[in-house]
Amino acid sequence: MGCAGSTPAKGDGNVKKIRKPKPWKHPQPITKSQLEQMREEFWDTAPHYGGSKEIWDALKAATKQDLTFAQAIVDSAGVIVQSADLTICYDERGAKYELPKYVLSEPTNLIREI
Repeated sequence: MGCAGSTPAKGDGNVKKIRKPKPWKHPQPITKSQLEQMREEFWDTAPHYGGSKEIWDALKAATKQDLTFAQAIVDSAGVIVQSADLTICYDERGAKYELPKYVLSEPTNLIREI
């Protein structure tokens, strides 16, 4: 039995501060609309590969926020962050969630559309 101020012993070592991903380059230059299309396809199909839809939704929401708010989202959803850039996460049941860099940040070779 715990109280509102207690923390689970198991969770003490699992809290990892999230950070921005390192700069990355797409194999070929892409436009912002192509990047958005790739992101949309990933989020549409990701829940079909396992894990909880609620965790996928929380991760999607976190990728669209600044780091402070993203941290609050993953913490409240019970996401265990293995890679600080959110590329590898787990839920409390041990299901693995892998996020490609293109959903986390823009590539360095993004083509700016006019």
